[in-house]
Amino acid sequence: MGLSIHKGCLSDPAYLSEMIQEVKDIAEGFNWDYYIYEREFPENTFSRIDYNQNIYGIRFTIPNCEPIWICFLSNGKMSNPFLLKFFGKGENSSEQEYLYMLSVKTQYSGIEWHKFIIHLFKYFDKKYLKGFEMIDERGYWENGDEEILEKNFKRYNDLMDSFSLAIESYPKMAGESFEAYFEKLIKQIKQNNTK
Repeated sequence: MGLSIHKGCLSDPAYLSEMIQEVKDIAEGFNWDYYIYEREFPENTFSRIDYNQNIYGIRFTIPNCEPIWICFLSNGKMSNPFLLKFFGKGENSSEQEYLYMLSVKTQYSGIEWHKFIIHLFKYFDKKYLKGFEMIDERGYWENGDEEILEKNFKRYNDLMDSFSLAIESYPKMAGESFEAYFEKLIKQIKQNNTK
């Protein structure tokens, strides 16, 4: 489950190098893996509609989490190398929207790292970004309520545990269709959760 989706722009091309250095310092302080892409935008590309095929910024990875991309295209909009590869040459306008939609799955990293990522993006939003949007399925970005965050993490973890237990307890029978098998699993999960 993607816990946060973010999009936005760097507010000034001059901020790129400083922002990369801040993220690098944080990553090195925690001994996280990171990778730095291009450090400077080419002249006269920032804030244009079109973009070149380079990525500018930094990617880092915290424990048990997908990579976190603080990267941009030459036009200053947030993206990453994979989105650029898959959607960068798309001519369909609805496909182009995906080029600028970054996400990160944080549920396996835990509550504390989820909060850390949220606060890091709040900091970057104030200091370096414009038009930034975050959709946090756990609700912490919007309200900062740790109790709600804990309940949401617990609910998801319980659901995953129930599903894993159902798969272990009720294996697929020979000749049973996947559709029938999943219907059986869902029914069993619902029965277990109402007890």
